[in-house]
Amino acid sequence: MSLTFQGYRRPNGEVGIRNHLLIIPTVICSNQVCNRIQQLVPNTVAIPHQHGCSQIGADKDRTFDVLAGTGKNPNVGGVVIVSLGCEVVDPTQLAEEIRKTGKLVEVFDIQSVGGSVKAIQHGVQLAQEMRTKLDAMTKEAIPFSELKIGVKCGGSDATSGLASNPALGVAADALIAEGGTIVIGETTEIIGAEHVLADRCRTTETADDLYHIVNRFEKEVERMGADMRGGNPSPGNIAGGLSTIEEKSLGCISKCGTAPIEGVIEYAKSIPQGGLYFMDSPGNDIECVSGMAAGGAHLVCFTTGRGTPTGSAVIPVIKITGNRICAERMADNMDVDVSGMLEGSVSLQEAGNHIWDEIRAVSDGQLTKAEVLGHAEFSINRIGPSL
Repeated sequence: MSLTFQGYRRPNGEVGIRNHLLIIPTVICSNQVCNRIQQLVPNTVAIPHQHGCSQIGADKDRTFDVLAGTGKNPNVGGVVIVSLGCEVVDPTQLAEEIRKTGKLVEVFDIQSVGGSVKAIQHGVQLAQEMRTKLDAMTKEAIPFSELKIGVKCGGSDATSGLASNPALGVAADALIAEGGTIVIGETTEIIGAEHVLADRCRTTETADDLYHIVNRFEKEVERMGADMRGGNPSPGNIAGGLSTIEEKSLGCISKCGTAPIEGVIEYAKSIPQGGLYFMDSPGNDIECVSGMAAGGAHLVCFTTGRGTPTGSAVIPVIKITGNRICAERMADNMDVDVSGMLEGSVSLQEAGNHIWDEIRAVSDGQLTKAEVLGHAEFSINRIGPSL
């Protein structure tokens, strides 16, 4: 008998483990209106950002894709889109893309309704009406085969590769055994170990795709006249005992378990169902997690040795540490402590089971520390310069 959790079935058949009402600004100019709507209507979340104008080509498309993907995330039950009225991101097109999921979507622009105050009033009315409809929805039993989880690490130290990442790998294998999906990202964090992941790719074409995204990133760094070693490992990584990119990468890749890699997907693109996938994404914590959320991940498991408080706007983020000092010093933010692995009191399998139990509880509605504290970070990975 397959494991189940209680989730919200969406009109397009997808399922959410949360039922967010999302307020989306299409451009930085509408951030404040969105923030005020969120403050005035309980149980809503806004995603302010600095983009939406003075962008062209692939850069403009990326902003659109991330905003649309976040609105389409199955943890979102309804969306209010707030436009200024003259930006490059088309609010009507954005609304139409999100409506393909069948969920509730409203859109308006600040210029047409008569300025910030009137826009806030209008948005509050729309959000209150939509929130009432969402609150009437009921949950149903959902098999874990429909769950998609991102695996991420940040603020890493020596304990990450030795304890928390391998333990997360055990939990990742458990989800895939149930028919679920794991997505690993951070292209910058596999450099020096990309051949290890390439050997795990299901096909030669997938391995070629993996090498391609690594080479593409390295060429971009060269074009900038920079050196990866100026920022990776970071000063915090080095202080925590990591000496080289290769050492960091070998620890990083252990968090996705042992399953074969089924495919490589671009940043913020839809994550397929079932198995392990790699998403081309930056090492930056918020940009990476935001890309996974836009791709349809339900939650992210995030390992850290140094400690980090950040969460995500529409998906729960489970914080895991293998560092006893971090677990005690940042108890406000850590959800799972597997430091017993390094102390000899907990086996790798037991630590992985502990993470798996936390995944099951959070999928069933238990709030993470980041959710309780109101961490709803959001950021879009940018490609080109502002015009």
